[in-house]
Amino acid sequence: MRKISAVDIARNVAEMCCEANYILNKDITSSLEKSLEAEESQVGREVLKQLLMNAEIAKNEEIPICQDTGFALVFLELGQEAVVVGGDLEEAVNKGVKEGYLHGHLRKSIVEDPLKRVNTDSNTPAVIHYEIVPGDRLKITVAPKGGGSENMSALKMLKPAEGEEGIINFVVETVNNAGSNPCPPLIIGVGIGGNFERSAFLAKKALLRPLAKPHHNLFYGDLEKKILEQVNNLGIGPQGFGGGVTALAVHVEVYSTHIACLPVAVNINCHASRHVERIL
Repeated sequence: MRKISAVDIARNVAEMCCEANYILNKDITSSLEKSLEAEESQVGREVLKQLLMNAEIAKNEEIPICQDTGFALVFLELGQEAVVVGGDLEEAVNKGVKEGYLHGHLRKSIVEDPLKRVNTDSNTPAVIHYEIVPGDRLKITVAPKGGGSENMSALKMLKPAEGEEGIINFVVETVNNAGSNPCPPLIIGVGIGGNFERSAFLAKKALLRPLAKPHHNLFYGDLEKKILEQVNNLGIGPQGFGGGVTALAVHVEVYSTHIACLPVAVNINCHASRHVERIL
């Protein structure tokens, strides 16, 4: 069994929290640049220019891309031939989040209880997703997720007969209802199949895929294009000021489901779909 130190996990998570909040991924900046060329609205183009400028300032000055530094969302893929030593895995992740948000001067937005609303002052606990995979490595993905865009997400248990058309209508309706609230241009994760909670996980994980990478299945790659086209025809535009760039991408992930079910989850993210991954 290969040993992975809990101390190393905490250190890497702390660094990743800062990196993810300071540096916008290259695939997103590239997409914003392409959208700037395609956007016909003058106001929309000005907004896109401001977003690109904001990303450059954040990177150069090591300050957050957005004041909402989000939920600390962490995906862990632990190899079945690896073992964490020197501490508890979940404690190590939360220690890293706490250190990263403290020393990185990142806003702490997590309350301990959803009704009593007392801030934990550390942005912990993180929301952690675990997967056991082949091998002896630990893959860590840190993906800060803002509360504004998270609030606009939705899940619906469709009837199987509603099929592709029902899925498209639900996603487009969700984006239309959201309007300017999730700070478009958006990246839209869509989870189809599984059960109630699995579809939500799929929608969240879909946001991690590089923007230039369509679904490996041509059928679902085509579905992504259809949804994106209809979303951009809504005319919401950058930051809701109107235009043809309401979303940069739609990413679909699917899973097997029950004969009686067609669960569909829509997880909306603003253009700052922040995520960093490392393999230990």
